Amino acid sequence: MISDAQDYFAKGCGRCDRFDTTGCAARIWGAGLARLRHICLSEGLQETAKWGHPCYMHAQRNIVIIGAVHGNFRLSFFNAALMKDPEGVLEKQGPNTRHPDMIRFTSHDGPTQHEDVIRAYLREAKGYAEAGQRPPKDDSALDLPDELVAALDADPELSEAFHALTRGRQKSYVINLNGAKTLQTKINRIDRFRGKIIDGKGATER
Repeated sequence: MISDAQDYFAKGCGRCDRFDTTGCAARIWGAGLARLRHICLSEGLQETAKWGHPCYMHAQRNIVIIGAVHGNFRLSFFNAALMKDPEGVLEKQGPNTRHPDMIRFTSHDGPTQHEDVIRAYLREAKGYAEAGQRPPKDDSALDLPDELVAALDADPELSEAFHALTRGRQKSYVINLNGAKTLQTKINRIDRFRGKIIDGKGATER
């Protein structure tokens, strides 16, 4: 995976064999992604690379992450349960996603068309970060590590597969990741687990 956000816009995320080819989704949607990047940076967000994707931070909190697949590209919000979404533009990553968290674009000029809304939503999310506000705990849901949440937001296929797992299998990954001593170890484990999650297996299954 790439570790520099600039590499994503030039070559892609590095997760598949389409990396740095004309078939890479990040290159197919390059113009639209560049516009999203400009909007995020002009709102004063700090750009970094996490989970192979450009991630934008404020007040030491993840705010949004940018991603692309062949059919569309998207801006996904962290702590989506806080977002009010008065314009009704947020969508769920998939049928099992708990809260609508992304704005999906199917044309390069989508970010320009929705620029005012994007900026308003970014400012709303920044306000929550500055206030240290987080969504209330949902006792019916597993408390997923932040690193896993971010990885799911950045990878629609992984998100669909994870939310399709039984609660027991989901919990096996939560336990495993919570046992990691460093942030990098968590990230490495998530990357290593991707194939098992896609195959519908738990962390300890062969």
